Amino acid sequence: MLGLFGTLNLGARSLQVQRQGVEVAGHNLANVNNPAYARQRLVVQTSLTVPNNLGQQGTGVDAIAIVQLRNVLVDRQIQTETSVRGSLEAQQQALQNAQANLGQQIDRGASSAEGAAATQSIGAQNGLAENLSDLFNAFQSLSTEPTSLTERQVLLAKAQNLATQFNLASQRLDGLHTSLNDSLTDDVTQANELLRSIARLNEQIVATEAGGPRLANDLRDLRQQKVEELGQLAKIDTGEDAQGAVNISIAGESLLSGSTVVDTLQTADAGGGQLLVALKSSGKNLALTGGSMQGTIEARDGALSALQSGLNTLASQLITEVNAVHRTGFSLSGATGENFFGGSNAADMAVNAKLAGDPGLIQAGGIAGAVGDNQTVLALAQLAEKKIGSLNNQTFSQSYGQTVAKLGQALASVNAQLENQAVVESMLQRQRDAISGVSLDEEMTDMMKFQKAFEASARLIATVDSMLETVLNLKR
Repeated sequence: MLGLFGTLNLGARSLQVQRQGVEVAGHNLANVNNPAYARQRLVVQTSLTVPNNLGQQGTGVDAIAIVQLRNVLVDRQIQTETSVRGSLEAQQQALQNAQANLGQQIDRGASSAEGAAATQSIGAQNGLAENLSDLFNAFQSLSTEPTSLTERQVLLAKAQNLATQFNLASQRLDGLHTSLNDSLTDDVTQANELLRSIARLNEQIVATEAGGPRLANDLRDLRQQKVEELGQLAKIDTGEDAQGAVNISIAGESLLSGSTVVDTLQTADAGGGQLLVALKSSGKNLALTGGSMQGTIEARDGALSALQSGLNTLASQLITEVNAVHRTGFSLSGATGENFFGGSNAADMAVNAKLAGDPGLIQAGGIAGAVGDNQTVLALAQLAEKKIGSLNNQTFSQSYGQTVAKLGQALASVNAQLENQAVVESMLQRQRDAISGVSLDEEMTDMMKFQKAFEASARLIATVDSMLETVLNLKR
C-alpha cells in the first residue's frame, strides 16, 4: 500500500505535473502571434506502480517531456516551396523595374508573334514607341515643306527626343543590371550570415539535448525559421544527424555540417559584369535551381539581357538605315554626305551636332541644286514601313513592339506562376497550422483542465494532511 505519506507524494507529483501543464499552455498562448513557433505539449505517463496484496497499485503521474508538434514532411515541403517563391519574386521585381525603365505600360496579354499586334499592346505614353512614330511623322511633314526651317527644327527636336529616350532606356537598364548584381551580393552576404546562425543554433541544440530526453523546442523553432529564410535565398538540401544538428548543402555542395560552416558563398564575375554565386574556398560556380539569387540571375541574364540587346539592335539599325539614306541627299546649301545620327547603339545614339547647330544642313533633297526637292526626306519617311532583314524582316515599330511584348510575356508568366505558388503555399501553411499552430480555444481549454486538476490535487493533499493530523492526535 501507499500509505498516507505515499498518497501525499502522489498528490505532490500530480500538483507539479498540473502546474507544468499550465505553464506549457501559457507558453503556447504567449507565442500565438509568433509565426515561427510550433505549439508544445506536456507528455505525461503513469508513475511506477508498487505491489500490494490486491495487485499493482499506481503512484500517480509523472511529466516526462515537453514536445513540439511538427510535421517534418510539411516543413520540408514549405522549405522547398519557399525557394520557388523566392526565385519568382526576384524575377517579378526585376521585370517590373525593367518595364518602368522603358517608360511604357505593357499589356500582359500581348502577343509577340506579330509585330503589329505587339505594337498595339504598348500603352500610350511618351515612350520609345511614340518617339519613334514622331520621328517618321516629322520626316513626312518635312517632305511637304522641304525648305521650311521650322519643320527642320521640329524634325531635329523629335530626333533628339528619340535619341534621348534610347539613351535613358540604356542607362536605366545598365543601372538595373548593377542593382541586380548588388542585390545578388547582398543575398550572398545574408546567406553566409544565416549559415553561421544555424551553425550556432546547431551547437546549442546538441548541447541542450545531449544525454537526456530534454528537447530544445524553442531553439529548434528559431533554427527552422533561419533554415526557411536561407531557403528563400537559395534552394537547399537539409538533413538532421543523430545528435539533432541540421546539415545543409546547396547545389550538391556541403556548406554546413553540425556546428561547422564547411564553406561559404561569394560572388564571382563570369565576364562582362555578370556576377554569379560561387564557393568561397574553390571559386566553383554553383548551378542554383531556386531562391532569390537564382531568380535574380535568371531575370538579369534572360529577359533583361534580351531586352537590352533588342534595344541596342533596334537603335543600331535605325542609325544605319537613316544615315544610309540621309548621306545621299543634299542640304539647302547643296552639301551632301553627312550622317543624320551619331553613335552606334542605344547608349550613345545622338543627332549629328552639325545638323543640330544648323537645320539647313539636313539633306532633304535628292538632286543637287534643287532646293525644293524632297526625294531624300521622303525616302526617310518611307523607312517607317521598310522591313529590315536584321530585325527579322520587321519594321522598326514592329521590332520594338515585339521586344517589349516579350518582356510583357515574361512578366505575365512570372505573375501567373506566383499566383499558383501562393495557392500551393497557402495549402501547405494550412496543413502546418493544423498541426503546429496555436489555437486560443484549445489552449484555454487545456489551461482550465490543468487548473481544475491542480485544484483537485491540492484538495487531495489537504485531505491527506487532515488524515495525518487525525492519526497523530490518536497518540495524544
